[in-house]
Amino acid sequence: MIIDCDSCTMRTIACDDCVVSFLTGPGRAQAPLARDLGEDERTALAVLADSGLVPPLRLRRAGTA
Repeated sequence: MIIDCDSCTMRTIACDDCVVSFLTGPGRAQAPLARDLGEDERTALAVLADSGLVPPLRLRRAGTA
C-alpha cells in the first residue's frame, strides 16, 4: 500500500482524524507525503486504530470505497 496524501480524496475532509496526520503532526519528525506500507505495518496500524490509540487511516483514492 502506498500512502500518497496528494491523491487522497479525503485530504481536505478528514486529515485531522487520519493516522498519517497523527504520526506527522506538529512536534513529530516530518514523514514524506508518499509512503509505502508493508502488510506488517498496515496490520500494526489497524490494531492501534481498533484499540483507539491512534486515528484510523482515512486514505481514499478516487474510484475506491
